[in-house]
Amino acid sequence: MDALTALKNLQATSPTAPGTPAAAPAAAGTPATSFKDVLMKNLGEVNDLQQAADQKLDDFVTGRSNNMGEIISASQKASMAFNMLTQIRNKLQDAYDEVKNLRV
Repeated sequence: MDALTALKNLQATSPTAPGTPAAAPAAAGTPATSFKDVLMKNLGEVNDLQQAADQKLDDFVTGRSNNMGEIISASQKASMAFNMLTQIRNKLQDAYDEVKNLRV
């Protein structure tokens, strides 16, 4: 899964913006996907991308593959996915800090 698809999945589970009507509840018989489930799935996919990039690099170094473009592509995909995951983590941390500092 590429970073754009992961972002679309994350946006699909995010709450609606103020002033927009709330999304309809999940249809009967279809389980609602929680934010945690989406986040854990995306963490696994980022990990898979990084492991695939490492494997392609190992294949190149050991001589099993000569396709440098494939290695660069896999490395860039893994890097972009990790950067997006880091940005999501930073936004979640900022939101947590803001909620933590609310006066009740």
